[in-house]
Amino acid sequence: MLIDFVPDEAGVSLAESRGFVKAPGGAPANVACAITKLGGTSAFIGKVGDDEFGKMLVDIIKKNGVNTEGVCFDKEARTALAFVTLKKNGEREFMFYRNPSADMLLQTSELNLDLIKQAKVFHYGSISLITEPCRSAHIAAMKAAKEAGVTLSYDPNVRLPLWSSPEAAREGIKSIWNQADIIKVSDDEVEFLTQGDATKEEVIKTLWFDGLKLLLVTDGEKGCRYFTKDFKGSVKGFSVKAIDTTGAGDAFVGSFLYSLAKDPSILQDENKLKEALTLSNACGAICTTQKGAIPALPSLSQAQDLVKQGN
Repeated sequence: MLIDFVPDEAGVSLAESRGFVKAPGGAPANVACAITKLGGTSAFIGKVGDDEFGKMLVDIIKKNGVNTEGVCFDKEARTALAFVTLKKNGEREFMFYRNPSADMLLQTSELNLDLIKQAKVFHYGSISLITEPCRSAHIAAMKAAKEAGVTLSYDPNVRLPLWSSPEAAREGIKSIWNQADIIKVSDDEVEFLTQGDATKEEVIKTLWFDGLKLLLVTDGEKGCRYFTKDFKGSVKGFSVKAIDTTGAGDAFVGSFLYSLAKDPSILQDENKLKEALTLSNACGAICTTQKGAIPALPSLSQAQDLVKQGN
């Protein structure tokens, strides 16, 4: 969980931007809010600085209905910041301020394991794998979830500027790959992880492993592709006027996990899965029509309206 500073005009570099809008961010926090906006329940586990920005972030996710019992405050380190440039097509570039930031200092002893054990799904990214002690806390949290029979959901969310090298990122992201039940990757991330062509099924199949229940590949406005051991296919996306793609993947994941928690049988039933992914595509599309991630996350009725229009 961190603060994104987004230029108040699109299509300019960070150096050219004259002003920035501060937006709450951080993929897992976005996912937690995406779930509550749809009417589900979620909790966030992590660490922020005991500073104005940290308190603001906790306040925002709390106002969005997220359980914050798992959030710790660090008196020594600051809340992480990211400056995000919006290019003319709504795509982003990042510059991070974490040296070290509070989120990197979460310790295993600070984890609220009860929250994890009572969840239906435990969702995580890869940024918490970059440095200790957060990496060990991340692994311990996954282990506690797995032992409690909780479904593990992984969205690597590749952010190369945070890793020491692309090789370190690839290795770090793949170090926990075969633990997850569900993995969501974007087409760009498929190309980065495999160094192959994301449009080719045989390339995507190299990311599959025995024990994985569902691999989701998001293709931006084109929609998404899904792979299980029994079936595979694609679900088309929705055409909207994109202003800012920040949080679109998180809106997609949050919607899918909301559907999964309501009905775990969607992993075995292809028609139900396609229905859930159509809703996810709608949520991802709506999220791109406003600046910032959390403010742009849709309600269930907004997403259902777009699905109806699209059909």
